[in-house]
Amino acid sequence: MLHTSSVLSVSSGLSKVSATNHHHVKIEDDICASLELLKIVHQRNQKKGWTLLIAPDNIPSKSMMDSCSVDASKLLVIRRKHIVDLNYVLTSALNNGNFAAVITWVDILGPSELENMHLPNSNTDIFCFSKAKQQETCTIPELIS
Repeated sequence: MLHTSSVLSVSSGLSKVSATNHHHVKIEDDICASLELLKIVHQRNQKKGWTLLIAPDNIPSKSMMDSCSVDASKLLVIRRKHIVDLNYVLTSALNNGNFAAVITWVDILGPSELENMHLPNSNTDIFCFSKAKQQETCTIPELIS
């Protein structure tokens, strides 16, 4: 069973993209991404408002979120395939005032795309997940020698 305390201790590449409330979350793999998502959602559950997650089909399950004390009643998940205009959805969520955070999953929106959207100022935090670039290493010479 995964406990919240173990999720909250995960360190990530969370950094502010600019002086606004946009955060770029760099992750290395799906496990780190899921743990970081749980950490962010758990922290935002403590605030007033909903958390909007724009995600593909492979997000952490409801049972995993329940085991980490995440209040699923404050989480709104919209599948990317159901969104026609991502800019409109993000602008509406920011203007609405009922969201503590908006989270876009890996490869849905890049940090540069987020900056180019010219979204309205809001107290809502935006978290943009993306894969960290890993250097590929060839281990074949090590195997030969």
